[in-house]
Amino acid sequence: MKSVLITGCSKGGIGYDCALFLRENGYEVLATCRTKQDCKTLEDEGFLAHTLDLNDSNSIKDGFEWALKSSNQELFALFNNGAFGQPGAVEDLSRETLKEQFETNVFGTQELTNLAIKRMREQGYGKIIYNSSVLGFVSMKYRGAYNSSKYAIEGLCDTLRLELHGSDIDIVLIEPGPIKSRFRENALEKFLKNIDIKSSPHKEIYQKTLDRLNSKKDAPFTLEARAVSEVVLKILESENPKPRYLITTPTKVFWYLKKMLSVRALDKILRSVD
Repeated sequence: MKSVLITGCSKGGIGYDCALFLRENGYEVLATCRTKQDCKTLEDEGFLAHTLDLNDSNSIKDGFEWALKSSNQELFALFNNGAFGQPGAVEDLSRETLKEQFETNVFGTQELTNLAIKRMREQGYGKIIYNSSVLGFVSMKYRGAYNSSKYAIEGLCDTLRLELHGSDIDIVLIEPGPIKSRFRENALEKFLKNIDIKSSPHKEIYQKTLDRLNSKKDAPFTLEARAVSEVVLKILESENPKPRYLITTPTKVFWYLKKMLSVRALDKILRSVD
């Protein structure tokens, strides 16, 4: 069985659905979560699971060693899915808040990826998939921390694709738009924890942010997590996967708008998005 290591597999998210879907399609899934409780939930469902906290180098190394041991030292693919979104105006983001965003979404993710690359070089092949976002190539208001972390991931991914050419290690970006998950729930927690709403010059606008994060109504064109899982499977089974895959209508629309419009014209559209 081909082994796939997935980060961010807590129940209700993209990683969890992908773990289910890949298992159904014959892959050996190595599922990781930040907390022991989430791992216990996965183990109860028959998964091989282990804690892996992207904010902790020791946890990353331990989790990766577990993955290699569980797969008999042969890792077919890594799906970099673990991430979170920190809402808030850029001027309200402290150094520590930005650091926390980048520790998970960028630094920890790349540290794990570099470990995977080393092993994949030794075995002579592998696939590394980054779960980016539509916000990895266009920016939206009050999402600056998340925007910039995904822009960084895209830069690293694009560079790796050049550096690993000819190695038989595929580097692939997937760029979803709105997907049903616990993303807004987790973002609300970070918003309330790290943003001083009452002292901000954006405090009146932040009410819209709170309404959006508290809303149970899906954004337009929201897809189920399975839309991402199906693309991951397609990449794993492709001998020559594309460098990037656009998922959801908003991602595809903004991809073409960015190519066609001037910066000012695109800004005008993006300013209208809450």
